[in-house]
Amino acid sequence: MTRYIQRIILMLCIGLGATMISNAQSEDEKTIGTERVVIVKAYTPTISDAFKVKSIPVFNDSITKSKKAIKYSIFSVPVASTYTPVKGKAANIDKAKKVPLYDNYATLGFGNFTSILAEFYSNFQIDRTDNVGVYLHHNSSQGGIKDLVLDDTFFNTALDLNYTSRTRDLVYGIEVGAEHQLYNWYGVPTIPALTQAQIDEIDPAQSYIGAYVGGKIKVDDSFFKEASLKYRYFGDATSTVEHHIVARPKFELEVADEIITTEVIVDFLNGSYDTTIPNTTTDAYSTLNLGVSPNLIVLRDDLTLNLGAAIYYSTDLENSENNFYIYPKITGTYRVSGDQVIAYGGIEGDLYQNSYRNAVNENPFISPNLILTPTHNQYDGYLGIKGKLLNRVTYNVRGSYVSEDSKPLFVNNTRNATPTEGYQYGNSFSYRYDDITTFKGFAEVKVDLNRKFTLGINGTFYSYSTDVEEEAWNLPDFEASMSADYQITEKWYAGAQLFFVGERNDIDNNPTLTTQQTVTVDSYIDANINIGYRFNDRLSAFIKGNNLFGDNYNKWNNYPVQGIQVLAGATYKFDF
Repeated sequence: MTRYIQRIILMLCIGLGATMISNAQSEDEKTIGTERVVIVKAYTPTISDAFKVKSIPVFNDSITKSKKAIKYSIFSVPVASTYTPVKGKAANIDKAKKVPLYDNYATLGFGNFTSILAEFYSNFQIDRTDNVGVYLHHNSSQGGIKDLVLDDTFFNTALDLNYTSRTRDLVYGIEVGAEHQLYNWYGVPTIPALTQAQIDEIDPAQSYIGAYVGGKIKVDDSFFKEASLKYRYFGDATSTVEHHIVARPKFELEVADEIITTEVIVDFLNGSYDTTIPNTTTDAYSTLNLGVSPNLIVLRDDLTLNLGAAIYYSTDLENSENNFYIYPKITGTYRVSGDQVIAYGGIEGDLYQNSYRNAVNENPFISPNLILTPTHNQYDGYLGIKGKLLNRVTYNVRGSYVSEDSKPLFVNNTRNATPTEGYQYGNSFSYRYDDITTFKGFAEVKVDLNRKFTLGINGTFYSYSTDVEEEAWNLPDFEASMSADYQITEKWYAGAQLFFVGERNDIDNNPTLTTQQTVTVDSYIDANINIGYRFNDRLSAFIKGNNLFGDNYNKWNNYPVQGIQVLAGATYKFDF
């Protein structure tokens, strides 16, 4: 109690003092005036010691209690557990059985129309760097197409040999080959009909013989990258002879992180006929094409560009005519969305050397005195999109516009008034050249379901515009194809192909016509199927069926093909 009384007295004294000071200030304010103040010394304030409590208070509270120490303990109770850890294992993956690879195989098959198919391939590994390859192919038939008045026998045999050597920085090879083909000009027109005596005078057989020798070389870590050289001889039973030499060296330089490639082209063609071309005095041809094609490759993330051109100097040595050509070679691709959507396009041109052998491979029923001149492909401009869908389906859609000068077109020859050769009865073809522009629309889809089944479908639409000729002779307006392969079981496999070719136009070769008339060659469908069985890794048997619809359609005017064709055989793989 004494403590509280002292605190009250102290607070009253403080309040009284504050009141007296306030009153004194009020009185001074009433009489305040001006006064001159003279400072004789700078103000130097000092800090005096403040009043501090020098002792620590001692509490004397009866309710103060000391803290008690708290002790903790864990009450452990054992718990039964039945968990037993098991060491992890990698999941099993089904591995495909490794298929043995053999360096050699032989195939032999026989079918109706007395047809024979034979193939032999062998690869000899001389040592670690050198090997020799041999390939022999034979396909023949004794004919038998209904309602023909001439023999339709044919055969095609080819033999190829090659030698290749591979070292660390160099790869080179040499190849030689020979071929022998036999065909018959059996497509004699029925109007006007020939007499039996005239038919008996016709010798429709035509045989072709060819041979070639060539070499290739490829060099690493050098501006000279590769080169190829090939000489080819080709002739026939009518004494037509052709020599063709092509050389293509290629160089590559890297400039400012960009790649520049340059290809040089030397193309020489020379040939002669035993007989002159009708309405001309020509009995030989000789053409030399010299070209250079530089190209700049630009790689930028998803963009790839090829910026190039082709420059040619072409000379007709027989007629002393010279021409100079420049063609664009610009292509590009851009990945719009990875592998799903890839846009591509380009504009390309080139000079193509037409040869007698190339004409025979496309149409073996030609007359042996073609006029041959290069085709000037001014440009082929195209745009397209390709890619993948669901990683199982690939697609490709493209549209293009092509301009070609001196494009060769096959036309059916008219029957001679006094024929003396087997190809002068309206049963052979020759070339007509024209300037043609072509619009092409192409679409393709491929499906790969489960490594056992693949399917591919494509189609191409054509629209032609000619300069001189009435039609783009023997060129189809539409083409389509479908192919499928199915691995039925480990032993059985099958495949199928379907081809469709649209209508084509040709010249009516009836000699009684006073003006040129057009004949339409109908469209056709050719269905093929093959089935095979593997006895083991080495031996397998197969059966093939061609033209299963049995339609004797005309591939060329007045040239029907064989109907249903069936061929069975076997293939044996081996190592020496």
